[in-house]
Amino acid sequence: MSISDQVGTPQPELRVYLHVNDLQRQFAAYMATPTRARGYPPFEGMHSLIVEVAPGLAIERVTDLALREVPQIEPGILFVERQFGVLEVHSLDLESVERAGQAILAGLGADAADQLRPRILYSDVIENVTDQHAVIINRNRDASMLMPGDTLLVVEVTPALFAAVAANEAERAAPGITLVDVQMIGSAGRVSMGGSTKDIKVAQSAIQEVLSGVKGREQ
Repeated sequence: MSISDQVGTPQPELRVYLHVNDLQRQFAAYMATPTRARGYPPFEGMHSLIVEVAPGLAIERVTDLALREVPQIEPGILFVERQFGVLEVHSLDLESVERAGQAILAGLGADAADQLRPRILYSDVIENVTDQHAVIINRNRDASMLMPGDTLLVVEVTPALFAAVAANEAERAAPGITLVDVQMIGSAGRVSMGGSTKDIKVAQSAIQEVLSGVKGREQ
């Protein structure tokens, strides 16, 4: 049953419909931490689909649509925040992820291009991070440690979930970087990475390229 079949129920807004294929090692490990993957943790090489809708509770119907169509797919994140609902599902089989996505779109009466286009709010490269700066970042991180003397990349993007594909594609482009932190739920998404200046600039360019290529409506 699609959402449009529910009498008196308004059609939810599709905010994010995001494929993150071939999860990279560090990003997959981050996604598997208990604070993120409250369901089934993903592993390196899996394929992921992340969906965000409004109002938040509509994500329960989205989850039903995906799991009813592809029962073997694994839900990793199901989160209802103040305004939006977020679902992440993953599988080693790309076709299964795509089928689940198509079931979601059909149930919403939506197209992938109906999502919001991502927008980079801020991006900066800070070279030769000081000791004190590294310490305070490490006390608040969710992923790996930033070393004093590293170059730090920080990126802020909206909608927040696009931080996921930003982090994954940056790692793919520059495997030598260290994923320090990813915040992908909320009003804005944030990515922090450390490494050599060369690798960090490659990562920054990869983020700009992948986000600029996303089709969708303007925010």
